[in-house]
Amino acid sequence: MPSFDRYLDEQLSRGRAYFNRAEGLRALGLSAAAFSTAATRLTKKHRLASPRQGFFLILRPEDWTTGAPDPVRWIDPLMKYLGIDYRISLLRAAAFHGASHQAAMIFQVIAPQQFRDFDIGRHRIQFVYQAPTAFAHINQPEWLGQIKSEAGFAKVASVELTLLDAVRYFHKAAGINGVAQIVQDIGAKADPRKLAKIAAHYENASVRRLGYLLDQADHVRQAKALEPFAHHAKSMKPLDPSVMSLLESLAAVYEKDSKWKLVINTSVETDF
Repeated sequence: MPSFDRYLDEQLSRGRAYFNRAEGLRALGLSAAAFSTAATRLTKKHRLASPRQGFFLILRPEDWTTGAPDPVRWIDPLMKYLGIDYRISLLRAAAFHGASHQAAMIFQVIAPQQFRDFDIGRHRIQFVYQAPTAFAHINQPEWLGQIKSEAGFAKVASVELTLLDAVRYFHKAAGINGVAQIVQDIGAKADPRKLAKIAAHYENASVRRLGYLLDQADHVRQAKALEPFAHHAKSMKPLDPSVMSLLESLAAVYEKDSKWKLVINTSVETDF
């Protein structure tokens, strides 16, 4: 049986910088107690890191400054290990699609199961829950892209899906101004037909907010594709629901956008 250090080197030579507990036990022939002791020792020596119990990352010297590899290199095998589908979205997806203002200091994953956020080294992994039924309708291969790394491919929301996720989960995307900046940066890349098709699976108010922001950014074709959703709206909604309640918004002296049926209860600012 190989030593633990040799096993890690062999994994890296195969381009595989991760393994799970069952694989390690099988390859090394150790008892569970001996395996845990050795893994703890190697973690202290900065050879291993563990984002979830039973799943290990093998650290190269270049990973030591950040404490772990870029999550895009291991999020797919981690989620497969957990048996849960996923997509990278929001700030990291926006940066991937060219949102220059998104430094993506946080790595956000949308999944149909609730997980606790966690830090590993300097990386912050944030899970955003989407109800399983909605997730199953939305997380279709044709609406996803791929981020390539030496470990393989990771699922990422398409431009269209990133825009809709950002406006739906705006509180996770630096607020309404953060979403407006994402729309400004990547909105022109969205395919109008695909955008409208995916939008059918989102709350009408979220779609109208996106339509308004696309209009403000002069992404005319994309905004026009969402106009039918506004036609079916039955009531006004606040542009920024975090500012105040709808009743308070209606009582205040705010502009009301009749096209998108929104109460413009906040000013939207972006860097051009």
